[in-house]
Amino acid sequence: MRLIVGLGNPGAEYAWTPHNLGFLVVDELAERAGARVERPEGKSFIGRARLAGHEVLLAKPQTYMNASGMAVRELAERFESDPAEMIVLVDDVALPWGALRIRERGSGGGHNGLKSIIGALGSDEFIRIRLGIQPEHPVSGLGDYVLRPMRKAQLEEAAEMVGRAAEAVEAILTEGPGRAMSRFNRRPETEEEV
Repeated sequence: MRLIVGLGNPGAEYAWTPHNLGFLVVDELAERAGARVERPEGKSFIGRARLAGHEVLLAKPQTYMNASGMAVRELAERFESDPAEMIVLVDDVALPWGALRIRERGSGGGHNGLKSIIGALGSDEFIRIRLGIQPEHPVSGLGDYVLRPMRKAQLEEAAEMVGRAAEAVEAILTEGPGRAMSRFNRRPETEEEV
């Protein structure tokens, strides 16, 4: 079974922060599939769904971001999901707001959630969709920035990005990661370019 994991932090205080975009994409996928991601299992909330003709397991680890690997490893073992078949959704401060990047493998790139998963699985061979949340201006602490609730304008941009990330997941399932990368690995258009 394909495992689709959105990374974030549990708790209402984190729900609308940039660091929880992975959770928001899983919620969007669940809504599209008419599924619920609420059953506690494997240190996560999970839900089975049918997406783009595939049976998938949607998951939101409840271990907090930096320990996501414990939950992902437990789910991978329980549901016999090969890392190469997983899709992990995660925020990325190195990408401009609204940008998406799909990769089939690679390092954690400074993201503690990805580092935790790589360490727990002993593999970096899993698909990841990174959602850009780079601050527009220099910030004194990235930790505070990613855990601060999004402003109204950011919420609107985030909703659009979450929708495109959900489409990217469906494209990976139907067309494969290579074609999905060529479709979605673009910087968002700025007003000057339109």
